[in-house]
Amino acid sequence: MSNDVATLPRVVADLRILDVHQHVGELPPRLPAAGGGDAPITPEIELSSRIAKLDARGVSQAVVIPNHGYMRPNGLADTRKVNDAIAAYRDRTPDRFPAAAGIVEPLYGEHGLPEIDRCKHELGLVGISLHTGFQGVRLNSVWVRRFLDRMGQVGLVPFVHCWGESPPEALWQMDIIAGDFPDLKMIVMSAFSTQDQGQLLPYVAERHPNLYFDTAVPRYVPDVLHAIRAVGAHRLVYGSDLYSVPTDQTADALPQLMSFPITDQEKAAMLEESARAVLGL
Repeated sequence: MSNDVATLPRVVADLRILDVHQHVGELPPRLPAAGGGDAPITPEIELSSRIAKLDARGVSQAVVIPNHGYMRPNGLADTRKVNDAIAAYRDRTPDRFPAAAGIVEPLYGEHGLPEIDRCKHELGLVGISLHTGFQGVRLNSVWVRRFLDRMGQVGLVPFVHCWGESPPEALWQMDIIAGDFPDLKMIVMSAFSTQDQGQLLPYVAERHPNLYFDTAVPRYVPDVLHAIRAVGAHRLVYGSDLYSVPTDQTADALPQLMSFPITDQEKAAMLEESARAVLGL
């Protein structure tokens, strides 16, 4: 997949694009490169690299989420630092990053509930990201449910990862949860990541109008078009799953999405309007 904006259809110039799925945060230490190692990844390098990538893709703005692989030897204190950092990242360049989502670990149990409240009321975040393949629980678990209930109470949007190759967060579990929280709008992330899930997704979407699905890392891009035709472009939101440097080489489906035989209005819904409506932006 090409990430060069020059490869996109002309219609992109007439549309604003909001990416709802970008991760920011400390990466695991890298092996030293032959001949002396790499330059350190400073916050300035990370930010400039990310903005350059957005510009290359023709993306106007993005919602940022912490990296779920962060180290947390001090538990909740480390999570609070991560949430403070993502709010600061948003505030540093609000014209490009107008919103951010935080993280609260389900294994914190009752101790995690005040952090959900803090993310909303003190940090002004728009949601909480769940990526249970990193979090030691199954998506269809008691504490995920307790957290979803609290998010609904305080007005946060769950960003729920359903990576198809990760059994703890498979889409069938999202199908169950969505039925138990029918009034809670949720963004389901990376659900197109396997072809099995891509084919299941329209049926889940049809049963649960509270779910919106991002386009990140589709295993078979035509599955996205099939979902649009089944439930409407307004149920899809653009996401890339872009990470911090150096792991910023995630293949982006945007050129294929823009080539779909759908109307400009449908493209606008998928690329920006639906996400803004769900997130209140």
